Amino acid sequence: MGCCGSAERTKREWRPLEDRSCTDLPWFLLFTVFCVGMGSICGFTIVTGGAARLVFGYDSYGNTCGRRNERIEGVQLSGLDHTDRKFVFFLDPCNIDIVQRKIKSMALCVSLCPTEELKTYQDLKRFAMMNGSELCSYELAAHKYPALPERFSKCPKLPVPRSKPLPLFNRCTPVDVSCYTKFAEAVVTFVGDSSVLHRLIAGVAASKEIIIGLCVLALALSMILMVIIRYISAVLVWILTSLVVLGSLAGTSVLWWLYIDYRLYGNDTSSKVLKDLKEEAKEEARDSGQALLVYAASATVFTIILLLLMLFMRKRVALTIALFHVAGKVFIHLPLLTLQPFVTFLALLLFWIYWILVLLFLGTTGNPEQNEETGLTEFRLTGSLQYLTWYHAVGLVWISEFILACQQMTVAGAVVTYYFTRDKNRLPVTPILSSVLRLVRYHLGTVAKGSFIITLVKIPRLVLMYIHNQLKGRENVCARCLLKSCICCLWCLEKCLNYLNQNAYAATAINSTSFCTSARDAFVILVENALRVATINAVGDFVLFLGKILIMTCTAFAGVLLLNYQRDYAEWLLPLIIVSLFSFLVAHCFLSIFEIVVDVLFLCFAIDTKYNDGTPGKEFFMDKALMEFVESSRRLERAGVRGRSRVKAATSEGAEMKPMKYVHLRRHPES
Repeated sequence: MGCCGSAERTKREWRPLEDRSCTDLPWFLLFTVFCVGMGSICGFTIVTGGAARLVFGYDSYGNTCGRRNERIEGVQLSGLDHTDRKFVFFLDPCNIDIVQRKIKSMALCVSLCPTEELKTYQDLKRFAMMNGSELCSYELAAHKYPALPERFSKCPKLPVPRSKPLPLFNRCTPVDVSCYTKFAEAVVTFVGDSSVLHRLIAGVAASKEIIIGLCVLALALSMILMVIIRYISAVLVWILTSLVVLGSLAGTSVLWWLYIDYRLYGNDTSSKVLKDLKEEAKEEARDSGQALLVYAASATVFTIILLLLMLFMRKRVALTIALFHVAGKVFIHLPLLTLQPFVTFLALLLFWIYWILVLLFLGTTGNPEQNEETGLTEFRLTGSLQYLTWYHAVGLVWISEFILACQQMTVAGAVVTYYFTRDKNRLPVTPILSSVLRLVRYHLGTVAKGSFIITLVKIPRLVLMYIHNQLKGRENVCARCLLKSCICCLWCLEKCLNYLNQNAYAATAINSTSFCTSARDAFVILVENALRVATINAVGDFVLFLGKILIMTCTAFAGVLLLNYQRDYAEWLLPLIIVSLFSFLVAHCFLSIFEIVVDVLFLCFAIDTKYNDGTPGKEFFMDKALMEFVESSRRLERAGVRGRSRVKAATSEGAEMKPMKYVHLRRHPES
């Protein structure tokens, strides 16, 4: 179960898709026990009544609406029979605590929500006598509402707005949401005028069909881009490379031109001006010339390094293009890969809904306590039960990472099957389904272990981010810098572990080894191909980022064309923001799958070229495009070897002739 507990072997033998066995079984059992604990928390909230209090609602005295209740010791008006009172009514529904995001008003269980606006206490009395729904506190008689002195504190605030019960959650909610204006303005802080907010919301409501259509367009563009990127990758890569080189050369030239212009013409004018200036102004003028020199020199160094890198890595850029080409073929042979973002998003969405519901259940579970400030009864977890919330929070991170890791393992398994199947016509009918079955049968423990490692890094980072937000404006400069540094280091570590985990899953899919063995083997392969890895990550990630920007801009441009008929251009803002964000998110999800495919293909390619050489018995598994890259690399290597051998032969021949020449020169005077 230890990370490095596997037996050491002198030489690693890669046998793709030959043997299958269960990996990291103890971690699968541990994850199963953890999930049982998560389910037990949900069961605990249901048994103790927290779930019922959330769904049916409860009043300020601890009574659950729609049920017969037991008396709570020390709380008056508790233990009432509310079988006929199924709705929660707030005396002042607009009294919202913006910080705590909850209603601070007293709540009562009523049999009917007010169906009309009630402006006077006489209207409250009439509504109670006609409908049998008393909207004041239980101890007040309905026929005495207008004359009771307690009506100002224990009756609803006038006027009482017309309200309807929420579906599923039986809360009386005002039909006119104007009372929530302050809350909306606090949430949407960039809106200074409420009329602007209303116009933006009206623009979204009027353009909902267009927004839905543009979201579908973003989905279609993302799928199309993943297929056609194989044809445009070479053009994109070389155009981007050329633009980066030309941009760095242009920037360096401009800086040197500014510096030379300052030295030639700036000194003559500045010497005349400096006579009339103070010493501080003179120093600033001199510093500007030195700053230009530093900038120009730094840009020159950067440009030289960039040119050397481009010259040195130009061959490896060709590998990136070949991998993109093969990745496009993978999506043609395995079209179900395009459904992976939908499946993963659906699984995450269902889990997050479950998690939020259980968290809300925990908020209404525990022992009843009376709030000293408001006098209202609240339910809180006390003692060791408080740790249930922390356990539930850890479950959010671990299970979310587990779902994402399952996606990576599924994609890796399908790509590995594609790569190491020589005859593509003999691929399984559904490689994706076969990969899922292998994952469920053999490798859930490996996925659980890898996701747990990410959880160990992510939770401290989230805790530090929470502390940083809580101390914002109160901590000193050193503490703020230290916190940000720790958060940044943990973020970088998390990204590195994510990349290593992804390659470990691919190694597990190839050889059916445990997580740590796979991570070690994949790490060795990546280190041996470090320059190739750097090139693929730098060039490939940039190309994919431009693909995301392309999809977002195309969708936004289509949105501008479709929204052009609206005269009020202010109403464009929110629909375009929604569409742009959604299109970028969709493009990120789909192109992230493409990125995983490219990374897995590279690992397979590196293993293939390391242990096979194309001779009988050691034939390559790779695609034709990668084979062409290997052959061109070998031709260049052979040409380089021949050139070096010729230089070496010429050098050795010259070395042999030097003594003879020396003897001849010495004998010449004697003759």
